[in-house]
Amino acid sequence: MKILHVSDLHIGKKLMGRERSGEFRAVFSELYAICKNNGVELALIAGDVFDTYTPSAEAEEIFYSGINLLSNVCAVLIISGNHDDYVRLTAAETLAREHNVYIVGNNLTAINCGKRGSAYPAKSGNGWVVFENITGEKVYINILPYPNEARYKEGKSEETFEEKISRWIAAGEKGKTENLPSIFLSHIFVAGGSVSDSEREIDLGGARAVPLSLLPNCDYCALGHLHKRQKLGKNVYYSGAPMQFSFDECGAEKSVNVFDLTENGVENFKQIAVTSAKKLIKLQANCVEDGVALLKSNADYFVELTLNLNAPLTPQENNALHENENLISLKAEINGAAAREKIVSNKNKSSSQIFSDYYKLRYGSEVPPELLALFLSLTEEE
Repeated sequence: MKILHVSDLHIGKKLMGRERSGEFRAVFSELYAICKNNGVELALIAGDVFDTYTPSAEAEEIFYSGINLLSNVCAVLIISGNHDDYVRLTAAETLAREHNVYIVGNNLTAINCGKRGSAYPAKSGNGWVVFENITGEKVYINILPYPNEARYKEGKSEETFEEKISRWIAAGEKGKTENLPSIFLSHIFVAGGSVSDSEREIDLGGARAVPLSLLPNCDYCALGHLHKRQKLGKNVYYSGAPMQFSFDECGAEKSVNVFDLTENGVENFKQIAVTSAKKLIKLQANCVEDGVALLKSNADYFVELTLNLNAPLTPQENNALHENENLISLKAEINGAAAREKIVSNKNKSSSQIFSDYYKLRYGSEVPPELLALFLSLTEEE
């Protein structure tokens, strides 16, 4: 069966206040072309469909239109991520499945089975599903959306997070009564994964890191949560986000994974570039005129520009720079005879960086780890 793996669409996410609706639409069009041109039968979306629990009406319209487009060429299986309100995401599941689209918010319900396309769910239970295509090929999928106690209707217990993850993964293995090619589809942070500035930090802490050894025995692990494409171990893949969301991702190639899953395992694996969204770039200049020239010559990029100056910007110079719509972040490093003053916007800093900077300025020392963890816990959306 030909399968596509993508994750972390983050529809509605802004780049330091800049709307990117057109890019999200373009990405869906590109995903449709990739599926059509490569004969994809099943598309897996491994969580973080939206960027917030309460996406805008436009973000939801982009999602429904894009998924409807994909469903014209293949079946689509979607799980919720930590940025998604799983109840809201699955509200349209009854209608979606009529288009051969299946949305799973937690591991407590089975998928409604039925032959609706060239690939379809033939058998399902809580936390697992078997997809079959018209030639009779089958794939077993252990489904674990972003896992926490609230989503899985569990109260607090003495179990560690690792013990809970092991139990939830084991539940998704219970349907393995046949020796079928298999996938583990989840939205988790596996210890050892490489992170970027655009992931929510509270979910990347050690308390919620999943050891590689806990993942189930399968042919392919299709994961979401980390925005950099990467491979861990033998067969654990983060496809990465299809767009660059922060300036530390400058130069990072964006792609989706496409492969055949057969009785022999993964075959014909390839990473297909996603190029429809704008790329991000960091530039430096020693004067305003050079900065404006750089912005104009890189009009196809979103730009973080650092200026090395001898005096603060005048209003006229500031306006000349911001007349270039691709300027997203402006940093001015002012060199004085007696001191070096830096004017840097906090917009490109993470919550923990801002809090740590404030604490050090206020108390003259590094923030205690336990206090930083408490601060981050207050920003977590569950």
